Amino acid sequence: MRLIIFEHEGLEYLYPLTYLRASFELRCGHSSLGEKICRAAGAVSETAYSVRQVLAPTVKQRFTGSKVNDPAMFDSDDLLLVDGRVLAPGKLPIPDSEGIIMHEGAPVLVKISASTAARFPRNDIGAFLNSAVQALPSVEKALTLIEYPWNLIHHNPEMINADFDAAGLSGIEGSMHELSCVYGPADRCYIAPGAEIHPTVVIDTKGGPVTIDTDAIVFPHTRIEGPSYIGPRTQIVGGKIREGCSFGPECRIGGEVEESIIQGYSNKYHDGFLGHTYIGEWVNLGALTTNSDLKNDYSNVEVKIGKKTYDSGSTKVGSFIGDHTKTSIGTLLNTGSTVGVMCLLMASGAPLPKYIPGFSWFLNGRFSRGAGFKNLLKTAHAAVARRKRTLSEEDLALLEAVYEMTKEERDPLIKRASKTLIRR
Repeated sequence: MRLIIFEHEGLEYLYPLTYLRASFELRCGHSSLGEKICRAAGAVSETAYSVRQVLAPTVKQRFTGSKVNDPAMFDSDDLLLVDGRVLAPGKLPIPDSEGIIMHEGAPVLVKISASTAARFPRNDIGAFLNSAVQALPSVEKALTLIEYPWNLIHHNPEMINADFDAAGLSGIEGSMHELSCVYGPADRCYIAPGAEIHPTVVIDTKGGPVTIDTDAIVFPHTRIEGPSYIGPRTQIVGGKIREGCSFGPECRIGGEVEESIIQGYSNKYHDGFLGHTYIGEWVNLGALTTNSDLKNDYSNVEVKIGKKTYDSGSTKVGSFIGDHTKTSIGTLLNTGSTVGVMCLLMASGAPLPKYIPGFSWFLNGRFSRGAGFKNLLKTAHAAVARRKRTLSEEDLALLEAVYEMTKEERDPLIKRASKTLIRR
């Protein structure tokens, strides 16, 4: 049976996190949603992917050897199709025979034979799913789906626990200095090969498991509370890492961080607080950058995504920051802030606007185009080179496409700021 992980149409609800990646590439716990789906699906012949066309070239790069938007993935095998937003801590509820699991009227898991699939359209995942809904028996079942960015934060602690248990690893395979300690159950800590724990580090497992992954380094005067996951080659520099944190590969983390996810390759090197926040890749937070994650009146936090504002249903929501964004020293982010891709934010002495569209600069309390798109790309090239990586032609084409996609949100704010400046 072939597994096909597909993107649902409503991906705009996960912006800005899904502008440059598929929904199933989002991190929650130790790994991505897609990696959990693969684990939960059990034995399959191969895994293929259906994504937005604008993403297909970059996804093909990241999943080399896999079929991506290839009509041939519907051929010659029984199929299991799973919505990439499904959060799968354990086994998927796969039907014994052909059938569909629906979630609020939409198909999220489809099991179908090769002979039945051969009758359906192959060039459009939406048309294929619609045909399946018409032809196969279905049942409504309450699966957990990541529908908004804050869902990832709220489910992260439980997924760290689930991923730790699924991995079945504990103990010290790397190195841990004798002046450091595990405070709590020792079997709820795993230090992977190549990881280094320097002196005066406390790993607190009383509240949940802690994994320090391959070649990560934890520097002195750091405290890490479980459940937490420190990704490969990530460095923790005198950090106060509180519960519910997941950091992807090659991050640099200092200061206080609570219940936050960093996709990877991003820096929060200095002091400052980060809480209930999701940060993309290649982000750099200047010293003392701090976000609020709780309103003074303890009411639910509202978050703007695109043109709409949504009630998160939670009193604890921080910020959602798109890839390649940079903040200056002393930047203050308001509760429930959304910051797009490739923004540059300068501290103004007060919390910044709660919604900052992609590729915009916020300087001296105003939106602007800054130095322009070409200069933003130069900065991106420099940032990835610091991790000995490069931006491919496919990456650059995707950034240009997202730049065009976000003009409608960005331009009115910039024009309004320019008119205000002229009047003065």
